[in-house]
Amino acid sequence: MNELTAINGDVLAIRHSFGGAVGDWAARAQRAAVMLDARWRTLATEPEEGAATAEYAVVLVAATGFAAILVALLKSDTIKTLLTNIVKKALSVA
Repeated sequence: MNELTAINGDVLAIRHSFGGAVGDWAARAQRAAVMLDARWRTLATEPEEGAATAEYAVVLVAATGFAAILVALLKSDTIKTLLTNIVKKALSVA
């Protein structure tokens, strides 16, 4: 038999009398629903909290990706030859 109970005004908790694995699943689902509700309420009251940190993380990921592309390009033989020729031409006095 299931019984609905109000917690903190509007969050509903389902008290169940299931046994075994079904009861465990229902209890885990109930805990997940309560945690999701709490997280949603926190985000709804403080929507900008942590925005700067997320922006820095996105910039760091983009910069790391750009650096990885540059390293891959500079390791190629074509780019090495091109840069070597530029340096040799710049250093030669003719």
